[in-house]
Amino acid sequence: MHFALLGYGKMGRAIEALAPSRGHDIAVRIDNQTDWMEQIDALRQCDIAIDFSQPDVAVDNIMKCFNIGMPIVVGTTGWYDQLDDVVHDCKSRGQSLFVASNFSIGMNIMFDLNRRLAALMNRYDAYDVSICEAHHIHKLDAPSGTAITLANDIIERLDRKEEWQLAATLHPDQQPAATPAEQPVPDSAVAITSVRQGEVPGTHTVTYDSDIDTIAITHSAKSRKGLALGAILAAEYLSTHRGYHTMTDLLSE
Repeated sequence: MHFALLGYGKMGRAIEALAPSRGHDIAVRIDNQTDWMEQIDALRQCDIAIDFSQPDVAVDNIMKCFNIGMPIVVGTTGWYDQLDDVVHDCKSRGQSLFVASNFSIGMNIMFDLNRRLAALMNRYDAYDVSICEAHHIHKLDAPSGTAITLANDIIERLDRKEEWQLAATLHPDQQPAATPAEQPVPDSAVAITSVRQGEVPGTHTVTYDSDIDTIAITHSAKSRKGLALGAILAAEYLSTHRGYHTMTDLLSE
């Protein structure tokens, strides 16, 4: 297939490097509004678009693809407050959209473990749950979309949790004065701590802590290759499936 990359940052380049090994090529790279104006005709000749852009332009990119009937895979996070409206638009207009907060197969296995563990821990009130996520300093949104997915899955299964809250965004590479103090989080909320340091590809830890012991599950990405592969697999899946899809659909097959 001929891919169009919407956003040509580190993830875009990782997809570009891996695509030929699966028989695909990158025909178009769009990274700003000038690119959109100059390459829209070339974009129409592509088979599918893959978006790893920025939260503030992701929805606009999706709508531009809908307007030309272009299927689109979206890995950008930080715009999910508009997800319901975008999904409704996708379905009502007969378009094709694949959205995931994390395309790593390993991370999606952790999603499953997280759901099962939360259901089990619902019986044990002595444990409080929290999430810590670490990413590179270039990531703009905090907490990560992956951490929010983990938190929402916990909230659905843990009766004592009603919401999630960002407890702190830490920047260990900066001076201590630039690191905000941790915010108090009520007992009814899942506390999420975000760390932005160096070039960390992504680490997520869910911790259940009590007075007598601690239980934790962690996924640590070693590189962006797993995310790039997952995005390409999603594009291959979406090429034969219309409508709105997620990693749950892909992994079920």
